[in-house]
Amino acid sequence: MILIPQPKKAERRDGEFTIGYGSYLVLDESCGPLLTKQAMLFLDALEEETGYRPALTRGKGRDGDIILRREEALGPEDVLGQGYTLEIRPEGIILTGGEKGLWHGMQTILQMAGQQGAVLPAMSIHDRPDIRNRGFYHDVTRGRVPKLDWLKKLADRMARYKLNQMQLYIEHTFLFRDFSEIWRDDTPLTAEDILELDRYCHDRGIELVPSLSTFGHLYKILGSKHYSHLCELEGSESMPFSLRGRMHHHTINVSSPESLEFIKGKIREFAALFSSCQFNICADETFDLGKGRSSGLKESLGIHRLYINYVKDLCECVISCGKRPMFWGDVIAGEPELLKELPADTICLNWGYAKNQREDETRALDAAGAVQYLCPGVCGWNHLIPLYENAYCNIKIMCDYARKYEAVGVLNTDWGDFLHINHPEFSIPGMIYGAACSWNVQPPAWEEMNRQISILEYDDSTGQLVGMLAKTQELHGFTWEMAVRFKELKTGAAPEYDADHRQYLQEHMESMEGVDEKNRRLEEITGELYGLLPHMDRRSRKMVKKYVIAVEGIGLFNELGKVITKWDYGAEYDVMPDTWTLSERLEVWLYHYKELYRSVSRESELGRIQEIIVWYGDYLRERR
Repeated sequence: MILIPQPKKAERRDGEFTIGYGSYLVLDESCGPLLTKQAMLFLDALEEETGYRPALTRGKGRDGDIILRREEALGPEDVLGQGYTLEIRPEGIILTGGEKGLWHGMQTILQMAGQQGAVLPAMSIHDRPDIRNRGFYHDVTRGRVPKLDWLKKLADRMARYKLNQMQLYIEHTFLFRDFSEIWRDDTPLTAEDILELDRYCHDRGIELVPSLSTFGHLYKILGSKHYSHLCELEGSESMPFSLRGRMHHHTINVSSPESLEFIKGKIREFAALFSSCQFNICADETFDLGKGRSSGLKESLGIHRLYINYVKDLCECVISCGKRPMFWGDVIAGEPELLKELPADTICLNWGYAKNQREDETRALDAAGAVQYLCPGVCGWNHLIPLYENAYCNIKIMCDYARKYEAVGVLNTDWGDFLHINHPEFSIPGMIYGAACSWNVQPPAWEEMNRQISILEYDDSTGQLVGMLAKTQELHGFTWEMAVRFKELKTGAAPEYDADHRQYLQEHMESMEGVDEKNRRLEEITGELYGLLPHMDRRSRKMVKKYVIAVEGIGLFNELGKVITKWDYGAEYDVMPDTWTLSERLEVWLYHYKELYRSVSRESELGRIQEIIVWYGDYLRERR
């Protein structure tokens, strides 16, 4: 029996219990409106697994029933109030816990029913999480704006694995009032979308926390004619667009009172849509701070004083909205003692994405008295398939730090960077790594974790799917980021980054070593993926095509890399692709990629991805 996250204590007993079509789900009288709603959601999901739906009632249960008993105090070990006990006996099921614990216990029953159907083995489970807040952070700005239906499905998957917090990263992809110049050419989320998603998440035990970029990373806002005068660097409205440039410029001018009032207005408008008691102001990677219009203040106050004064003002604005402020901790980690100047209980989001992420920043922030979340990543950005091994190692070690330094939460991140090329559904294994590692101090080892996810999430009876996909990590030759940088270098998109692009490309050319063998292995993986179809539930088979498209894309970019490194860097290969044939294959692949993209995302910046692929089609035809 596979259960993710792994319960603290689970004992198999003699016998089994059958959830019959005449069984009842019985709520005790202390179960309020939220638990009643969640019981209905549970029954909807149970019907998907068994083909029928037990009746719902309130009162005292009988033999053959599933009984929910609300008890807020399950003992001194359940300090977070999210624990539950689950007793499955031949005569029925008794699930006991507080409001949050009962919801978690329902997910355990659903995971069991997904594997066993209506006949569940007798068991005694005592379970509780290690960390109070276990979240997932999804970038909905730099490339993709997901469809609302997909965000709801994401919330469903999060709930199934007992995650309880979601954040969406937004710079400009929300339809603010009086903001038409910013979203006129985009497909932004609306206030109605947020209100609906907030309610949907709440019903599923998930806190939807507002997250809004308020300091750096404001390229589209500060590059507009209307708001460019608020940018730290002058002339931002005439800066040439580049994917590299939008990641580094467009920091707001903190020396202007108008800047502060403008951002406060956006915070107030956005905060009003959320039932959450928290608000993430981001405030990370302020690369241009003090280099332009605020340089005078920098000389008199210093860069860190400039930073903390502005962040403090924003935190106070958040508090005035009735919410607890959060912010990314990369800048403050350089002067952690300044944390004492922020309002009490401000949460520092301490991120780091290395496979063997160092402990230094976490230790320093803890010594300064920071209230921390540890924030690892699913390692999907700039790759068609995430780097699953890197993600597992990074997430596990960051969750270990969270326990060691008594962090109040873990927020597992899924960034978009250069247009969010990876299909969002491919981040689900990384999301599950985060759920498993933040719940239990000792999750399964990586290979076993992949086997369990393959079976439980993808209905792959062989248990091979995720491990098979993880092999692609070593098979990237010419990556998406290399493709973006090479195009920007060749087209002169942003000359100030030419030297940076050259250095990056030179440093990463070694990934092209053994590229023909890499592509041979990618072809093998494609065959293995198709071979999994008879071993997968029909509901999950659609994932195979999605992954095959991604695997094919990795191989096509590897072939593209051969042409580029031969023509522009003098590399030699035994076999070269026909460039016209490769251009056609790449363009046919783009057609299928766009179809996949549109299945879960609004149009957003798909056109920029298409522009890059089309440019490479022309590049290849010119080199025949």
